Order: sequence, then structure tokens, then C-alpha cells
Amino acid sequence: MLFPCFCAVHIELHQLEARTGEGELRKEKHSVVIMASIILFVVAVPSVWAKKKKSQSVNPNDPTYRVYQVLDDSYGGKLTDYYLLADLYADPKNPSNQLQHVIRVEYDKSQFFGRFQIYVRSVGKLSQDQLKTYNVKQIYDFGESDEAKFEKINPGPLGETGDLYLTATANGPLAAAPVTDQARQEYDMLITKYLLPALEKK
Repeated sequence: MLFPCFCAVHIELHQLEARTGEGELRKEKHSVVIMASIILFVVAVPSVWAKKKKSQSVNPNDPTYRVYQVLDDSYGGKLTDYYLLADLYADPKNPSNQLQHVIRVEYDKSQFFGRFQIYVRSVGKLSQDQLKTYNVKQIYDFGESDEAKFEKINPGPLGETGDLYLTATANGPLAAAPVTDQARQEYDMLITKYLLPALEKK
């Protein structure tokens, strides 16, 4: 008579162990879900906060911010081989002669590094007849080689993380150079006085 009772106890214990095992499994799965949620929260929230903080800290009058707005709203977030005549200036080697900057602009919203680029060349001051004869790309090609390049990622002053300023070396190729106040002023001037007015005419 004791054997059936022993079997019943054994079965009940086995079922209890099974239920306990299932409970532990559910508890482990629940713990994994909670930990994954915490990790996602820790990673995502600072990123969102940083983006929100950055967007709030951008000056709406910042030249890069303004040109990005125009390019995104009116040009579909992309600009390729855009040529433009820029400022006249005295030739450093012969101040009685005038030279003119010619720029080529590239922009691609989908890129990160190299999102916005301005290439700068110099040519001798052209006559009115020459300006009627040649288009801006041809004039840019007259310059033969770039003397400077500005490369920007995010809105804000030139010189932030990922930005580049390159100048021509004695041997010709462009090389990275320190971002000075003069470089920032030239970059801002090219955008505000020449690029933005030309783009906004569209």
C-alpha cells in the first residue's frame, strides 16, 4: 500500500521540479529582456539627447547651417560640380595686378565625411569679353590646380571634429593645414557673399 503513495509523491515532486524549472526559465528570459531594454535605453537616450542639444545649440545665422538648409530644401540634398566666381584680390607677388577666386562646390547630405566641400582656385582678372566667352567651369579649369579646400560635416564654425582645411604645398598637392581665424573668415565669406546668394536665386 505504501508503493502507490511513494509513486504519487515522486510524480508530484517531478512535476514541481518541472514547474520550478519552467519558472526559472521564464525568469531568465524576463531578466534578459529587462537587461536588453536597459542597454538600449542607456545607448539611445544619450544619443538622442546629444542630437537634440546639438540642434538647439546651432546658430541659425551660421553660414554652414544656412547653406545646408537651402541645399536640402531646394536642391534635394545634393549639389555636384557647382562652379562660381568669387572675390577679387591683389596678387601677393604683384599687388598692382588683380586675381580672382573661382570655387567648385560639392554637397551630399547622405555622406558623413566630405559632406560639404569647397575647392578654391585663382585666375587672373578676366575682361568682360572673356567673361562672355567662357563659362565658369572653363574659367575654373584655367586655374589648373586647387590652392585650398574646405571640408565640412556638421553646421557650426569651421574647425569642428571631422572638418578639414587644406592648402597647396610647394610641390602642388593639397595638404592639411591648421584652421586659423583667417581660414574661417575666408570660408564664411565665400558662403555668405557668393554661394548663398547664387543658390537662393534658383
